[in-house]
Amino acid sequence: MFAKIDDAARKMLSGTILGKSEMVELLGMDTDSDECAYLREKACECARIVTQNKAYLWGAVGVDYIGCAASCRFCSFGKEWGLVKGERIYTLPEIIAQAREYVESGVHFIVLRTTQYYPLDALATFARAIRKEVEGDYELIVNPGDFDLQTANNLYENGVNGVYHAIRLREGTDTPFRPEYRIKTLSAIKSSPLNLIHLVEPVGPEHSYGEIADRFLCAVEHGAYISGVMARIPVKGTPLGDIPQLSDNEIAKITAVLRLSGGSVVRHICVHPASGAAVQSGANVVVVETGAIPRDSRPSSGKWLNFDALSAKKLFEENGFTVG
Repeated sequence: MFAKIDDAARKMLSGTILGKSEMVELLGMDTDSDECAYLREKACECARIVTQNKAYLWGAVGVDYIGCAASCRFCSFGKEWGLVKGERIYTLPEIIAQAREYVESGVHFIVLRTTQYYPLDALATFARAIRKEVEGDYELIVNPGDFDLQTANNLYENGVNGVYHAIRLREGTDTPFRPEYRIKTLSAIKSSPLNLIHLVEPVGPEHSYGEIADRFLCAVEHGAYISGVMARIPVKGTPLGDIPQLSDNEIAKITAVLRLSGGSVVRHICVHPASGAAVQSGANVVVVETGAIPRDSRPSSGKWLNFDALSAKKLFEENGFTVG
């Protein structure tokens, strides 16, 4: 297995994307084995080379804390689960203030996260206002529902750099959305000037390594600029709320395999929630978030889990990365 890990690292550095069977074999190794420790070490070495030891902070603003009609089985916002009490939609001045605070704190990716049916024209208006009011070297990302090429181009023209959009694990089973609709949106993003951000998510012990590989290779196929892994957080009261969360070491192993699998397509690997184990396994982007949090039963007035920009910087610096 050590030779196969070395081969994967060589392929990654030469720009070669791993195939599904190669990914599944690497994902299947024992998380506590010497081979897995070596895998994570090689992935981190490769990350340092391709990123030049640069790490970045992702700052999410959850815009709308509402009961969402989609009712995805892992999401606390699902209207069917009845967890949302006292709906709240954050105002443009609040969003601008949070974006400014993020930029001043060294966050590079400012992400406006909304529920599936939030109006896209409002996001274009927000983006234009943020660009006008918040100076700095940052990338503005939106995370809406599905849309077409015309909307993608309109978002770009209003100052949006990229879109977070993903075919979730078990899309159509744990969500009400047909994967082909997600594919249409991914294709629209690829045909536009926007960058695609597509993590493999939400990953839990119920998912096979084949499913994880399929979702990552879909992200690669559509030219994902940032990929990575997001753990499924068990929220009590949701249908999947009693299934435990994956360990940090398992998420770190997945992080390492994704880092070695994306060739020259995927520039950045993000992990959420953040951990030292994942950063030591090739992740160079971590998430700070506030506002409406789909992994919690209530909105966060501060930073979720008290993980702020200072904490994120410290995490990277302790592991030899320079925050960009």
